[in-house]
Amino acid sequence: AFSEMLAWASAQIHCQFHASENRVALPPSDGSKHDVQAENETVFVPNRGERGQCILSTPPKILFCDLRLDPGESKSYSYCETLPVDGPPSFRGQSVKYVYKLTIGCQRVNSPIKLLRVPFRVLVLHGLKDYQFPQDEAVAPSNPFLEEEEGLKKDSRLADLATELLMVATSRRSLHLYNISNTRGKVGTFCIFKTVYKIGEDVIGTFNFSEGDIPCLQFSVSLQTEESIQEEFQRRRGQPVSFTVHARHQESCLHTAQSSFSLPIPLSSTPGFTTNIVSLKWRLHFEFVTSGESAGTCLVRGSQSEAVTWTGVEQMEVDTFSWDLPIKVLPTNPILASYVSQFSSTNSITI
Repeated sequence: AFSEMLAWASAQIHCQFHASENRVALPPSDGSKHDVQAENETVFVPNRGERGQCILSTPPKILFCDLRLDPGESKSYSYCETLPVDGPPSFRGQSVKYVYKLTIGCQRVNSPIKLLRVPFRVLVLHGLKDYQFPQDEAVAPSNPFLEEEEGLKKDSRLADLATELLMVATSRRSLHLYNISNTRGKVGTFCIFKTVYKIGEDVIGTFNFSEGDIPCLQFSVSLQTEESIQEEFQRRRGQPVSFTVHARHQESCLHTAQSSFSLPIPLSSTPGFTTNIVSLKWRLHFEFVTSGESAGTCLVRGSQSEAVTWTGVEQMEVDTFSWDLPIKVLPTNPILASYVSQFSSTNSITI
C-alpha cells in the first residue's frame, strides 16, 4: 500500500575464467582492489563471490536512478552492449572454463545491493578485428526505408560479413585421398571432401578396402577435441593433453569393399580457438584392426556335405594401429546455435 523507492540499477557483462589447480599454473592476479571493494555491500562489483578470475568486463551502464514505483506500477528498461571481438569464446573444458555472465545489480534505499547473474553463450570468429569497411557508404548495401544509426549499421554489416566468411570457408570442397597402410602393406584408402566445418554440420567420409592387400576386420572413427595448455602455464612439464570424444562410429568390415561414416558436430560444442593459456583443436581419430593372415583364412568350412556353412575362426592374429586427421571447426550462425535450448527463460531478483 506504499510507494517503493529504488536507489539505482546497473548492468555489466563480464567473463569469468576458471582453471584446474592440478593442470594449470596461473600467475597471481592483480585484482587486489576488487577484493577491497567486495567487502563493501554498497559498491557494485559484478563478480563478487565468483570463483576464478575476471578476465574481461564491459563498462557498467546505469539503468535508472531514484526510481519511485507506486502500488501496481511497473517500468521497463532496455540494455545493449557490444562485446570485444578479441575475447575468448564460451568454453567448459577439462582444464579451463570461460563463462560469460550478464550481471544486474539493484539497490533499494537503505538496503544492501542485490545481484542477478544471467549466463549466456559467446561464439567467436577470428579474423574480423582487422577488417576495414569501405569508406564509400553508397557501395555498402542499405535499406532506404529504414533509418539506422551508424553504430547499428556497422554492427549489422559485421554480422553479415561473419556469416559470409563462414559460408565461403565451409562450402569449399576438394577431394582429399589418404592411403591407409601399416608395416605389412596397404589396407585401403580414405576419402573426405572437406576439412573445414561449422558446428552443427556432419563430418562424412568413405573407405575403400577393395584395393587393400591386408584385410581390415574392424575400424572406428571418433570426433575429438584436443585441449592443451600452453607450455608456460603447465603445472608439470610435458603433461598430457586432454581429449574429449563428441561422436563415434564403429563397424566390422571383413570382406567389405566400401564403407562410410557420418559424425555430427554438436551445436553445444565449442569451435577451435587459441588463447595465451589454452588451445582447442579438432581431429578425427581412426583405429584399425587388421588380420595378420590372408582374407581366405578368416573363414572355415563347417561341413563336407552339399550344404556348406562357413563360420568365423575362433582365434586369429590381429594388428592394431591408429591415425589422426586434423580438421578445423568454425562457429555457426548464433540463431542455429540457440536451437540447443529453445525454451525461453525468465530470471527474477528479489530486492
